[in-house]
Amino acid sequence: MLISFEFFPPRTEEAEKTLIAAAKELAGISPEFFSVTFGANGSLQAGTQKTIALLSQETAVNCVPHISCVNSTRSALQALLTHYKSRHITQLVVLRGDKPSGSEQALGDFNHASELVAFIRETTGDHFKIYVAAYPEYHPESKTAARDLHYLKQKVKAGADALITQYFYNNDAYFHLLDNCQKHGIDVPVFPGIMPITNFKQLARFSDACGAELPRWLRQRLEDFGEDLISLRAFGHQVVLKLCEQLRDGGVPGFHFYTLNQSAPSIALYRDLKITPC
Repeated sequence: MLISFEFFPPRTEEAEKTLIAAAKELAGISPEFFSVTFGANGSLQAGTQKTIALLSQETAVNCVPHISCVNSTRSALQALLTHYKSRHITQLVVLRGDKPSGSEQALGDFNHASELVAFIRETTGDHFKIYVAAYPEYHPESKTAARDLHYLKQKVKAGADALITQYFYNNDAYFHLLDNCQKHGIDVPVFPGIMPITNFKQLARFSDACGAELPRWLRQRLEDFGEDLISLRAFGHQVVLKLCEQLRDGGVPGFHFYTLNQSAPSIALYRDLKITPC
């Protein structure tokens, strides 16, 4: 079973130390890769590049940068791909990215992740293994479920090798996505994205922003813990552990953990799941 962990670029020296410590602990699990986001609202790739270099220096784990359409030109993307090839990077997470401040204007030279995937394939061939995003509860901007699946199929047709989902707390949504992928000829691995529960306010803010459903029963239970973070985290661990157990028993190819630059919650889930990595 393939295991991967996602980090975001740290903004301070102290946050960098926290990231390094978390990465070193998680490296002990022998994950398939560490991925690094590019920041919110189309921020520049410099933080991603720096964090990839840092993680490559501090661990022996394969590092996978996120690449976004936002503010991306063909020439800048060509230079970025050349840079990553020179660093022996062989995998990418390719996303459309969030439009700044809800803008309806063009994102750059690429308006859809499928266009960016196609460009990468045209310019680098099969050098990179490409992961793209999938949304079990559908992308918040999709007008219909059928349209969402259309865009997903376009990304795979353009050359994506695998899918990583937005996090979710309803397994029916994930398995329904698998059924729809099969019906529409989308035949690539679909890795569920897993978000450990450690902070209710933070999770509620993330979920409201990205369109991931936080079920009413779960939202209420988490809110009831108030400032009792120890009890909240113990409860949240059991919720996510059960979700992961059901996914594992349903035959998922692996798990992609959104770490928020912390190691303990993901390690606890890994330990209690008794996962044997590939």
